[in-house]
Amino acid sequence: MEQTWRWFGPDDTVTLPDVQQAGATGIVTALHHLPNGVVWSIDEIRQRQDYIQRHARPTDPALSWRVVESLPVTEDIKRQSGDWKVHIAHYKESLANLARCGVSVVCYNFMPVLDWTRTDLRHERPNGARCMRFDVVDFAAFDLFILARQTAEADYDAEVRAAAQRRFAAMDQADQHRLAATVISGLPGAEEGYSLASLQEQLDLYRHIDAARLRANQIDFLSQVVPVAEAHGIRLCCHPDDPPFPLLGLPRIMSTETDYQALITTVDASANGITFCTGSLGVRADNDLPGMIDRLGDRIHFVHLRNVTRESEALPNSFHEAAHLEGATDMVAVIDALLREEQRRAEAGRADISIPFRPDHGQDIMTDLRATSQPGYPAVGRMKGLAELRGIIHALSH
Repeated sequence: MEQTWRWFGPDDTVTLPDVQQAGATGIVTALHHLPNGVVWSIDEIRQRQDYIQRHARPTDPALSWRVVESLPVTEDIKRQSGDWKVHIAHYKESLANLARCGVSVVCYNFMPVLDWTRTDLRHERPNGARCMRFDVVDFAAFDLFILARQTAEADYDAEVRAAAQRRFAAMDQADQHRLAATVISGLPGAEEGYSLASLQEQLDLYRHIDAARLRANQIDFLSQVVPVAEAHGIRLCCHPDDPPFPLLGLPRIMSTETDYQALITTVDASANGITFCTGSLGVRADNDLPGMIDRLGDRIHFVHLRNVTRESEALPNSFHEAAHLEGATDMVAVIDALLREEQRRAEAGRADISIPFRPDHGQDIMTDLRATSQPGYPAVGRMKGLAELRGIIHALSH
């Protein structure tokens, strides 16, 4: 398995030498400065590769850009509205340009509006570490009383609605603002200044799009871009929903094994694959992660290894980001299944034997608590996670 690290570009507080000292050999990044829907030109891609080469220390193997995370699928493509056909043409051109520059794995997601969702970005654990958390009552309070979405009541049972009303009544304006800002943090482009009004506008655009329609739009998208990816040796891999259940009345279509089985059989090509995220999928108790790897493994092109603690089993449920070897997921069993898949690939003579993985997220510990980083992406917490994962891999491979 190839050790990689999510790096957010030149402005990331975690430097490339930091990444190398953590033991990673591959960079996972994207051209975050480019607006969604535009072509990633060869010049822009080369500039990022040159930056990595100039600022990383000379090592063997050299630190290089291995995986794109992500090449955004625009809301127009997901809805099949506005400039969606132009955006698909740009997507195909970007895939071809990435291939010409030697980047061969492209992660994307098909979550409408919300890229990921949490209600607390610095939830304190008993040992003083901090992590991200999703509290279903807090989220219901946001949905019902801060955003005040018209049809929100139907999405929560009476017990959650009553708890949310009590929670909201105890909030002052600062608490309300903090919760809204945290939820909006997961919106693509939130750094450009989403407001409650603009969020509602985005939700309104999906009012007549259910799961079946969204799934059909994804298949249309893939039917056009997968042949380009396959022709250029690109492996596309879809990230699961985070969290893996509907929010704000929006459909979710990448949350279960059944969802992924439908994805890879409907567009049956090796270039159409999976980003296997143990954190997102592990929020659901009905997802058998090692079994999913055994059954879907030949299409797993990229892996996120992280753990969550489910605070309840019913959906939607509260959960928080656990340390990598804690939480609901048996990480040893997951890695064992991934190593079996690599063995199968070696026996089949595949070129993509080594599956790239990264320590996804991590708790803020030690100096992370005094640093500023992307939510969920601390330096020390991720390095601890990578070291633990690397230990499992070495032990199982011995």
